Amino acid sequence: MKQRGRHRRRRRGRALRAALAGAAFALTAAATMISASQATVTGDSGALEPLDLSAPARAGALRLTEQRVPEPWLERLSTAMDGPVAADAVLGTAERTLRDEAACSARERDALPVVPAATRAYCWDEDDVRGWLPGAVTTSADASADGRWGTHRVVAAAWSRADGTPGGGLARVALVDTDVPARPRYTSVLLAVPADGGRDYTGLASPVTGLAWYRDKLLVTTGAGDRNALYVYDLDGIQRATSGARTVGRVPGGWAAYGYRYVLPAVASYGLPDTAGAARPAALSVDRGTEPDSLVAAERVPAHADHPARLWRYALDEGSDRGGLPVTDPAGRVSAWEAYRTRATEVRGVLSYRPAGAERARWYLARASGGPDGRGTLARRDTEGAGAAECGADRSHRCWSGPAGSLAYAAQTGEVWSQADGTLFALPLAAVRDALD
Repeated sequence: MKQRGRHRRRRRGRALRAALAGAAFALTAAATMISASQATVTGDSGALEPLDLSAPARAGALRLTEQRVPEPWLERLSTAMDGPVAADAVLGTAERTLRDEAACSARERDALPVVPAATRAYCWDEDDVRGWLPGAVTTSADASADGRWGTHRVVAAAWSRADGTPGGGLARVALVDTDVPARPRYTSVLLAVPADGGRDYTGLASPVTGLAWYRDKLLVTTGAGDRNALYVYDLDGIQRATSGARTVGRVPGGWAAYGYRYVLPAVASYGLPDTAGAARPAALSVDRGTEPDSLVAAERVPAHADHPARLWRYALDEGSDRGGLPVTDPAGRVSAWEAYRTRATEVRGVLSYRPAGAERARWYLARASGGPDGRGTLARRDTEGAGAAECGADRSHRCWSGPAGSLAYAAQTGEVWSQADGTLFALPLAAVRDALD
C-alpha cells in the first residue's frame, strides 16, 4: 500500500512538473510571439540597406518616363475657361472653416498620435467630406523661400471619392489658409486631366496616396491600377468652373467640376517602367537638404510581405523652364540617384531630413498597423540603425496616428504635418526627433 501511494505521488509530481513545464513553454512561446509581433510593428529589422543603382535591373525598376501635356492643349483649355485664377483670389473665396481640436468629436481626436503628441489639430467640415476618403498632405513651405503661396501659408490635403462616377472616382485637394491658426479657412480644387486636345477635361480617377509641393508644382501619386505613377499639376494654372453641375468637364454653356468652384488640369504624368519588380511610389515628400533638392518616395509593401520595401529619391529641376519637375535625361526618363531597402512594411508617409552636423539623412516613416483598425507607428531609419516611438506602460510602439498618413515638413515653422482618418494635425520636427533619435 505504501509503495502504491509512493507511485501515485510520483505520478502526480511528474504530472505537475509536466504541467508547469508546459505552462512555461507556453509563456515563453507567447513572449516570443509578442516580441516577434512587436518587431514586425516597429520594423526594427536594422539599418537601411543601400541599393547599388549601377545594376541596370535595380535602376530600371525605379525609373519613370515623362509625358508632358502638349502646351497647345493647355493654352486652348485656359483660353476657353477665361484664364487662370491667382493664389490670393482662390484663397480669398475660401468658403469652409476647419474646426479646432476642442470642437472635434471624440472619434476624430482618437485618431491623433499619442507620442509624439500633436501641438495643433483640426477637423474638417463634416458636410463637405461626407463620402470622401482622406489622403495625403503637403504644404507651401517648399513653394518659395518664405514658404508662402501668394501671400499665404497653405496646407494642401487630398481627398478621393469612389462612387461609381465616370472613370471610377474623383480626387480633389483642399487648400487651407493657415494664416489665422485659430480659424483656418479652405476651398477645394478638383484634380483633372486634359482631354480632346484641350477642349475638355476628365476627373483624376484614382485615390491620391502621396502629395508633394515644390515651387509652383503639385506632385501627386495615385493608387494601383493606373500605369501613371505620378501626375504633376501647375498651381499657377487653376481654372474657374462656371457650372455647379455634379459632373466633370464641358457642359452646355460652361465648365463643371463636380460642383466645386475650381479645377486644376494636369500638365504632365510619369509612367511606370514596363519591367518586373517596378516600384510604384506611394508616399512622397520634398527634401531641401540635398543638392539638388529632391523628391523622396516610398513604396507600400503589405504587412507580412516576403520582400522588402524600397525608399528612394529623384532630383528636382531648379531651372526656369522646368522648375518644379523631376530632372529627366534627353529621352525623358527620370532616374533615382539614391535608394535603400528596408523591412518596414505598410509605409504611408515618408520624410527625409538631415540634421545640422549629421553625416547622413534620417528617414522617418509613418506606418499603418497592417489591419483595418489600430494605431500606426512612427519609425526612424538610416544606414546606422533604427528607432521607434514608445508609449504606455508596456512600451508599445503603436503610438502614432491611426491610420497613419503622409508626412510633410514645413521648415519655416519647424512643423511636420499629417492627416489621419480626416483629422489634420501638426507637431514640431524636434518632438519627432526626440521621440525617435
